[in-house]
Amino acid sequence: MSLGRLCAARWVPSPNHDGRPPGTEVDLLVIHGISLPPGGFGGPWIEQLFQNRLNPEAHPYFRTIAGLRVSSHLLIRRDGELIQFVDFNERAWHAGVSCFAGRTVCNDFSIGIELEGADSIPYTDAQYGVLGATVRELMLRFPGIQPGGILGHSDIAPGRKTDPGPAFDWARLKALIADASAE
Repeated sequence: MSLGRLCAARWVPSPNHDGRPPGTEVDLLVIHGISLPPGGFGGPWIEQLFQNRLNPEAHPYFRTIAGLRVSSHLLIRRDGELIQFVDFNERAWHAGVSCFAGRTVCNDFSIGIELEGADSIPYTDAQYGVLGATVRELMLRFPGIQPGGILGHSDIAPGRKTDPGPAFDWARLKALIADASAE
């Protein structure tokens, strides 16, 4: 078992990552929501964005984000498919300008999980199932991640980001994590 990759995830490497600062402990898990184009699900667009291959001519919105160099460690599709883009030992470029517990540059000490979705559209049962199992696995691998360090992008970048949005069921995730600790 490698601390850096999940066996259950399809590996699609992103060039958008770099090294974490030496001695950095991972103790933050950031939940994101993403859809490309906004409100649209399916298609190759998210993978292409994280691999710098998004064709700006494929959709008018893509022209506005064509130059972005972003990534996340993981993506959970609407059907529950789990995709990994960056090794957990590396710093993915998902949080942007951010702050948690007085520390800035959250990418340094966090793992980013993107859910294919939109702020006001409920996430799927399949996504919650995979997310719960994934969070439990990450908490075992990275003991610094505690329930208080599992936050939304909106929590670490308030006013700038709104995801995963009001449609995300935090109580459901908390219950999925608690169920595993009771076993």
